[in-house]
Formats: sequence, C-alpha cells, structure tokens
Amino acid sequence: MHLLEHWDILLSNEVNKKIFSDTLLSGKIKGKLSYLNGLKGILFSDISITQYVEKEYKYDSTVSLTESNRKLNTFSSGERKKIFLNYCLAQKPDYLIIDNPLDHLDQISRANLKNALEKISKSIRIIQLVNRSTDLLPFLSNKAHIRDNSFKLYKINSKKIEKKNLKKSSIPTLLSDHTKSDIEIVRMEKVSVSYENKIILNSISWNIKKGEFWQLVGPNGSGKSTLLAMIAGDNPKGYGQNLFLFGKKKGSGESIWEIKKKIGIYSTAMTDLFQKRETVENMILSGYFDSIGLYTEPTSLQKQTVKKWLELINMSELKNNYFNQISIGQQRIVLIIRAIIKHPIVAILDEPFEGLDDENVTLVGQLINILVSETNMSIICVSHRIETILTPNLVYELVPTDSGSIGKIREIH
Repeated sequence: MHLLEHWDILLSNEVNKKIFSDTLLSGKIKGKLSYLNGLKGILFSDISITQYVEKEYKYDSTVSLTESNRKLNTFSSGERKKIFLNYCLAQKPDYLIIDNPLDHLDQISRANLKNALEKISKSIRIIQLVNRSTDLLPFLSNKAHIRDNSFKLYKINSKKIEKKNLKKSSIPTLLSDHTKSDIEIVRMEKVSVSYENKIILNSISWNIKKGEFWQLVGPNGSGKSTLLAMIAGDNPKGYGQNLFLFGKKKGSGESIWEIKKKIGIYSTAMTDLFQKRETVENMILSGYFDSIGLYTEPTSLQKQTVKKWLELINMSELKNNYFNQISIGQQRIVLIIRAIIKHPIVAILDEPFEGLDDENVTLVGQLINILVSETNMSIICVSHRIETILTPNLVYELVPTDSGSIGKIREIH
C-alpha cells in the first residue's frame, strides 16, 4: 500500500536530474519508486518556472496564474515559487516532484515554503530531489541517496560523503594580473533606481576596494540583481548618477566591453545561456574573451592554464565532453572557473553554491577562499544561505523599506 508514501532523495551532481525526473514522469521507473508508474505526476522546479516565464514572454500569454493578471516574471523568487506551486496543485496530480525547492530563497521564504510543503504532504505524495543534505525535510518519511545514473536508491550515510579538497597555493600561474592596478574599483554615492514609479534602490552608497571580499545579502525582491547589474555596467539606470566604475564615472565615454574586461561574472541563470555544443575546455577558454562560446583561437598558454584548472577541480577527464551533456553541478563549477580564468579585477559570484551537492559546495568554498587569500581580486558573493565555509570580511545588506531598499554595511571580525 503506497497511499501517501513520500521520498526525500539526495542527488549527487553526477546524476542527470532531468533524465531521472523524465523517467519518473514517463512511468518507466524501476525499483522502490515503481509504485508511481501509472500515476499522474508534475514537476515543480526552477526550470519549470523559467519555462513558464519564457512562454509568457514568447506568446504574450494572457493566461495568468494570479487573479491580478500579473505575469510571473514581475514577482520575486519567493513569490514565483508560491504562485507556481499553487498552479501545479490545481492540475490535481497524484504526486509532485519538487526539485531543490529552497534554492534562491531568503530565510523567511524558505520557512514559509517548508510549512506549505508539510501541509501539502498530508494530501499528496511528494518526491523531493535535493543536492544539499541540509535541505532534507523531516516530514518526508523515506530518505535515499542516488549517486549515479543507475538511479539506484542507497541509504544516506553522511559520514561516507567524500569531501573534495584543493591544495593551498595550487592556483595555476596567472597569465596577467589586472589587480596590480590601484585604480578605484566601485564607488556609488547616493545612487537610486526606480521602475514605473516604484523605487527599488534608495540612496545607495557603497565603495569596493582592491582585494575586499564582500557578501551581498538581502531578502528576495530587495534589489540585489539590480545592484549587481549596475556594477557590471549592464543597467542604463547608472547613467547620470554618481556611479564610478574602475575610476571612471558611468557615461563618461567608457564602453561596456572595457568594463566587462575587468569583471568576471557567474550566476546560475548563465547555465541556460551556454547550451551550444561546446566542449568543457572551450567553455572555460571563452572566459578569456567574454563570449558565449569560443570564436577566437586561444593561445597554447591559455589552453595549458585551462588544463591546470581542470586538474585542480578533478575534472580533467571531462575536457572534451560537451558542456550541455555534463551534470548541472559540473556545469556550474565550469562556469565559475570561466568567470575567474582571466583573473578579473572584480569577480561577481551570484549564488555560486545553488545546485551543488555537499561535495562540490566544499570544493567551490575552498576555491573562493584561496582566491581571497592568494590574489588581489575583489569578490562579491551573493548567497541566501549561511555558508560556514566562507569568511567574508565585509557584508553589504539591502534592507527593504516603503520607499525602496537602503544599504547597510557590516564588518565581520
């Protein structure tokens, strides 16, 4: 009898999550989950939400998920998940696959979603797929670990979860070091941003100096993405304001490409941009040229540097694999290396741990700490979680108010 049998499944990054989910939904799964075959399932995930947003944009959809007829892309991450979850439940499925539901959420939104899922579990079967052991939910009775694409269910044993370690001072020799310059990195003086008469950022002042390690925090919808876009030079709202990037006031004649040469950017959303049939090696090499794909012939020295990076992160055997055929976790590690391969003056890491399993969280955390201790790179890291492996010395917090988010600076000693 499998009336309301729930499963909480911890997935290693080596597992192809899409194939596993598709196998479940197709009714062809084997083993302990085969009781789901023949039942109606629906997938609740960030990818599903993104696909719905794209459908809204492409077809200018008038089919709204809300009574207000607001489109899904106008809501914050937490609000989107709540609305899309209600949409999934309205389809009356027999079971719900929830894929890393707590990713990209602030602490309050995480607590609210956990409570909502616990209530739902009393009336519908839940199969939760997570990469972090801390995201396992106590009210889901069955726990299992899937280590590879055999999809075999193993007992979870945290003591046996291996940790990857990077050797200190093992960063490949830099081809050039832009951070030797003493130019001003970022300076904002009472910068404000509004959209459709709604104030998003209110009188933000923030100075970023060479070699500083900042953590940018704030609840969903507080304007973190807007602030990062200002620093990256992608947001036209910076023109006419006291925003200085690398010693030049925004709009004083610099090109966007001059700015991008000095910045390395990683975000989880980039994974969807890089889905052409490029090899892992070429994806990392493209970071030298700030291109989506490799269109410039790299030097032998650049190729040798990439080889050393792949050795460092234990992914040498994936060098010639197509990027879109490796696991999501592996893709994200590759994109983080791509962001820092040119040794930029500033590295913007927007939620670098989301989608990674416990093993790769340790690897990426060690990598960031080595960059902090052994380079003059300025690092801005966005994370909704409290990652104990990281040791930022400065925190910039966006605090929402009725008249837009204000900024607060905290020093960590």
